[in-house]
Amino acid sequence: MRQVNVHEAKTHLSRLIREALDGEEVVIAKGNRPLVRLDVLPHARKTRQLGAATGLIVRMSDDFDAPLADFDDYS
Repeated sequence: MRQVNVHEAKTHLSRLIREALDGEEVVIAKGNRPLVRLDVLPHARKTRQLGAATGLIVRMSDDFDAPLADFDDYS
């Protein structure tokens, strides 16, 4: 949760809106007393896009899914 005072909220409103859209909880306070929470409307949230991470994993080790020796006692 991010808490900002009223002056900072007025100065950096665009940045705070971006942060709220990215999922950050933004609270606006006056004199260290929380007053308002900046919330995103459901239809304004970003939609997830399938395949957006294509090419992100370049190489995976051959033993990626091999059992770990640390868990031999549990088998």
